[in-house]
Amino acid sequence: QVTEHMLLLQKEVFGNPHSHNPTSSAMTALVEQARDAVLTFFNASPETYTVIFTANASGALKLVGEAYPFQSDSYYLLTFDNHNSVNGIREFARQCGATTTYVPLDLPEMRVDEARLIDYLAAAVGDGNRLFAFPAQSNFSGIQHPLDWIPLAQEYGWDVMLDAAAFVPTNRLDLSRYQPDFVPISFYKMFGYPTGIGCLLARNQALTKLSRTWFAGGTTTLVSVQNDQYDFRTSGEAFEDSTLNYLGLPAVPIGLAYLNKIGIETIHERVQCLIGWLIEHLLSLQHANGKKMVRRYGPSGADHRGGTITVNFYDEAGEVIDHLLVEQQAAAKHISLRTGTFCNPGGSEMACLSTRRT
Repeated sequence: QVTEHMLLLQKEVFGNPHSHNPTSSAMTALVEQARDAVLTFFNASPETYTVIFTANASGALKLVGEAYPFQSDSYYLLTFDNHNSVNGIREFARQCGATTTYVPLDLPEMRVDEARLIDYLAAAVGDGNRLFAFPAQSNFSGIQHPLDWIPLAQEYGWDVMLDAAAFVPTNRLDLSRYQPDFVPISFYKMFGYPTGIGCLLARNQALTKLSRTWFAGGTTTLVSVQNDQYDFRTSGEAFEDSTLNYLGLPAVPIGLAYLNKIGIETIHERVQCLIGWLIEHLLSLQHANGKKMVRRYGPSGADHRGGTITVNFYDEAGEVIDHLLVEQQAAAKHISLRTGTFCNPGGSEMACLSTRRT
């Protein structure tokens, strides 16, 4: 994958795609090839979806937060289980006077009760814009929330933002079947290389709602200083500020082709086998006095979950071992663990609540 990308860069000379000279035109063709590859991978029609390249998934989320038409009669609904970049959109909503509400999780599985979710969706009144955000897969517990929530929320008049960053590396997302309005993606999470490139898959109908108060190079067709005038591009390029990481973009279709060669279903099955084995063996660990060594947070089995598992380790007295000590000891054995709250404070807070209750 990396070799193929490097060979392409060694063979050709590419220029900034904002020009029309030969090197720039060659790069423009590769950028459009990358857009087409993304649409094809997610089975998304260009008549329905637009690919907007960003620096990362957080950049895609910020784009929506800045441009979504929040007003005093608007609503922003999100689950406790969300990445901080989704939580951060609440500040854009609140600045505009919109109502922000969180849907809690049920313990110990850390799932959302669908009947309660429907109550929240139905509680919105008036004609204001409504945005509902949830992760297809939790980056904290690994739980996979039902994609059926997408059409459910849309039936209640909500725009849906599906954070798919943790989901799509090992699961098929078919945008011809489920059609969320906004889908942030991180490519390095999918195939490791390159970093610094993500995208927003935006449903064209929803994209017309987004409105920007700032423009930059590459986003306009006309800017006049004398006439104090500017016109945005009519395509998704209106949201791609300045110069794209154009030398990195050719690696995207290469990486997607690599996933297709292996088969995303094969990857999914392999991860399911590994996570099931890991959960079983972690939970079987115990001290000499019979005290359990590990506590898991989230789903008990491998069904409807991804390859992330969150645990605490306990000493012989039943006290939690500090996560920094766990990380230090694991690193000494050349084991890479992520410790802390994983940029998901809602999931972490619910896990701590679960710990205090037992």
